[in-house]
Amino acid sequence: MERTFSSSCPRCGAPRAPAPECPRCGVFYDKAEARAARVALAEEAPPSFPPPEPEPPPHLPQETLRWEGAAEDARLELRIRTFAIPSALVLMWVLHSTGMGNRLLRIFLSMWIHELGHAVTAWLCGFLAFPGPWLTPVSMMRYPFLSALLAAGLVWLTWRGWKLRQRPQLIAGIVLLVLQCVGTLLIGRARAQSFVYFGGDAGCMVLGTLLMTTLYAGPDSALRKGGLRWGFLVIGAAAFTDAFQTWWRARSDLSAIPFGQFERGGLSDPSTLTESFGWSVDTLISRYVVLGVMCLVVLGMAYGVGVFRARAAVRA
Repeated sequence: MERTFSSSCPRCGAPRAPAPECPRCGVFYDKAEARAARVALAEEAPPSFPPPEPEPPPHLPQETLRWEGAAEDARLELRIRTFAIPSALVLMWVLHSTGMGNRLLRIFLSMWIHELGHAVTAWLCGFLAFPGPWLTPVSMMRYPFLSALLAAGLVWLTWRGWKLRQRPQLIAGIVLLVLQCVGTLLIGRARAQSFVYFGGDAGCMVLGTLLMTTLYAGPDSALRKGGLRWGFLVIGAAAFTDAFQTWWRARSDLSAIPFGQFERGGLSDPSTLTESFGWSVDTLISRYVVLGVMCLVVLGMAYGVGVFRARAAVRA
């Protein structure tokens, strides 16, 4: 920019003298003119403002966003573990209290667990058994080869649970081995046969409890990934409530006990136990009720542990 000089003093307006400073006010002409030029430029330039800060997107927190999928899954699992089993038990109890509901649940669900209970008890006692609809044929004699084969399978199950650090599998293998040793080595044949008949409704309660506890399978388990735990929950709750409701009512109403003979021939399990093996009615009722209460205690413990772990996952 070309520098211009005025004919008067920029400060007091006196005529400009040939000297570098004004004789009237004593200001230096160069400094006064430079200051006046800066003021003029500042008045001509538009005012400058700092750029506005970008506003955050609507409906989003201003802090750094993070993935919430794991937390949502943990909260959903907590709700499942809190309400699923109690709801299933209450629903099945109500359905078994109705005539049509009881028949449908027994035909399609609990009957199969009842017959499987006979078969599992027979296998653990050394007898051959083939579970089927409404009937499980059981051999009269024990088969040592079957017991040895079953023991080998249970040993392998225990070893695999220990090797893979699968605690449920390890505990299941040890418990079944102990039950097999008791059933085949410490109990006589006649008494073992009575337990096979007892194992029908007992199997409904024990196996039903185990099926319901599959709800607490870990996130990497096939039971949870494939949704099998929901089917096992329904089957287990139906089987457990069918047997337990019968014997719980029998405490005050003996007509609830299914005494009698089947249409195809043969006595029912309670009739066989009382007439052929000499069990009293009180013994029959007390053993089933005590077993059912024990199953509820185990189920309650599993429920408490499952809910505790789910809450810990939510907090994490």
